Amino acid sequence: MLKTQLPYYPNVFAQYAMIAYVGALLIIPTINTSMIMSWYWWVFGIVSVFLFFHYSNQLTRDWSRMSPRLFEQRLFWMAFILRIIAVIILYNLFIWDHDSPFMFHAADSAGYHEVATDILAWYQTRGLDAWWQFAQNEQGVSDLGYPSWLFFQYIFTGGNVFIARVIKSILGAFTCVFVYRIAMRNFGESTGRMAGIFCMLMPNLIMYCGMHLKETEMIFVLMFFCERADLMLRQDKLVVMNLVATVILILLLFTFRTVLGAAALLALGVALMLTNERVSRIGKRWILTIIVVMIGMYFVGGRIAMEMEQYWEGREDNQRTRLEDRSKKGNVLARNASFIVFAPMIFTLPFPTMVETFNQETFRMLHGGVFVKNVMSGFTILAFFFLVFVSDSSPTGRWKIQFLKGEWREHLLIEVLLVAYLGILAMSAFAHAERFHLVAVPLELIFAAYGVSRLHRRYYWYATAWTALMFVAAIAWNVFKLRGRGLA
Repeated sequence: MLKTQLPYYPNVFAQYAMIAYVGALLIIPTINTSMIMSWYWWVFGIVSVFLFFHYSNQLTRDWSRMSPRLFEQRLFWMAFILRIIAVIILYNLFIWDHDSPFMFHAADSAGYHEVATDILAWYQTRGLDAWWQFAQNEQGVSDLGYPSWLFFQYIFTGGNVFIARVIKSILGAFTCVFVYRIAMRNFGESTGRMAGIFCMLMPNLIMYCGMHLKETEMIFVLMFFCERADLMLRQDKLVVMNLVATVILILLLFTFRTVLGAAALLALGVALMLTNERVSRIGKRWILTIIVVMIGMYFVGGRIAMEMEQYWEGREDNQRTRLEDRSKKGNVLARNASFIVFAPMIFTLPFPTMVETFNQETFRMLHGGVFVKNVMSGFTILAFFFLVFVSDSSPTGRWKIQFLKGEWREHLLIEVLLVAYLGILAMSAFAHAERFHLVAVPLELIFAAYGVSRLHRRYYWYATAWTALMFVAAIAWNVFKLRGRGLA
């Protein structure tokens, strides 16, 4: 493993990021003073950015010397408390704004709740046969998971949406622990702790616990899969329970988002075939490959295979249709975007909405977290540079650059999963949709932590330059939004 340079997130990075955000926040209103955000979106953004960057620096230092067991406990409970606070705030905000506990212009979130309560009503007269009937009639496999999960909760809670969001907070806290374990096994203890703290503080991961959408549960299942599969690959012996858990979690991913299940299956397959033997013995990997292929051929067929085929065949038309729809709703410049535009920026997208555009309250609420993601994506990109190109590093920090001579073969599971999902997203109709990018954020933060840890002081200029670029990009994106609507 390459030697790390930084065991913590430097204060200078945090300060530059906060200055860049505040600068963009002050400059953007001058584009069109009639489109200034409401004051409470300013509060959301400032708190989000300050919370992440200030405490990423402070906690990566303060929590560096505690035992791994104590760190996991502290990480879980702090993550849970932050998410519960967000749940309470958002629940009351939604009630205050539109007399409903669901998010602004609720569509999917209210729909999931309605489906789950319908199944609950049928359950009261027909028992579990009600759920089975729903599963048989539902056309898409990816539409089964979340309504089913809500239904099983509602059996015990009577359809209480607040309790459902408390459960989301618990799952979100466990996700942070999984991120820590994955990053620790792959990149070392200090990088693992940094990644866990990043995940704990990531604003949009926190706020989604207060919305009735499936992303929190989907991310939990994804990171649980990564944690079990990574452990299975790295253990000397084959542990049957880890194999069973890995396969079950892949199947669950298909019930939340088909392409995510496909990306997980692909990542596991590539990792089994190509992972460096220093990480996993080839004999064990071949046995696992045969088992996984047999299970995959049996389960991933029928409806799932049909959904994947339909998605692939319709990918270009779907992207073009969605972009045209966005142009009709206001932004006439959106129709010019395409895969060629999205692909180079896929680690960084989307950019923050910081103007008062029509019916985009959720975008404004999450804009601070989106800016955080933009800044941290620079370290994610840097991590892939280190893994693919940098084969050695001297004590002075000089890079020895050799293509494919880095440690990329020791981390294939998480590398392929992230690249495959983002690649699919770049070709889809949702390449700039924050909600679809959120699923990849924990993996991106793992690599971001590694990117930070490998950055020698002589290369701090990279972080400064990237933050400046994100400052410009945030302003440019909001000019684009306004100009596409004829407002700038």
